[in-house]
Amino acid sequence: MSRRSRDSSILLENRKARFLYFLSDFLTAGLVLTGTEIKSLRARNASLADSYVYIKNGEAYIANMHIAPYKDGTVYNVDHLRDRKLLLTKQEIRKLDAHLKGSSTTCVPTKVFLKNGYAKVEIALAKGKQAHDKRDAIKKRDDERSIKAAEKEGRKYD
Repeated sequence: MSRRSRDSSILLENRKARFLYFLSDFLTAGLVLTGTEIKSLRARNASLADSYVYIKNGEAYIANMHIAPYKDGTVYNVDHLRDRKLLLTKQEIRKLDAHLKGSSTTCVPTKVFLKNGYAKVEIALAKGKQAHDKRDAIKKRDDERSIKAAEKEGRKYD
């Protein structure tokens, strides 16, 4: 595998976020990790379930992102659920903070990927879906699936 394809790979995706929230205003942020965390992340031993982004003292952090301890890490492993700092510009943090204060939106990570050897996280502003919105999403997904299956069957007999 070439270095370019390895470095641009998506390590994690938060598919549940697309189902639970309406997502908008996507941003890419750097992720501050220790040496053993990046090794564990490259081995895809992590999860974005129930994670979210918050602003504290003018800095952005990601909470509840689980990165399993590296199996060969010994004493250098850190807490697997610790809050990790996100690398964003001051303008991006101010914009994010303005959206999060006083509204019914939250900020969730959608992807973790490697870019030029560095771990990056894609975050998005999220507004919760109602039950009927979720049912609509399920119906739309099932319809698309059945249409693709019908197209595939049609091509097979031509």
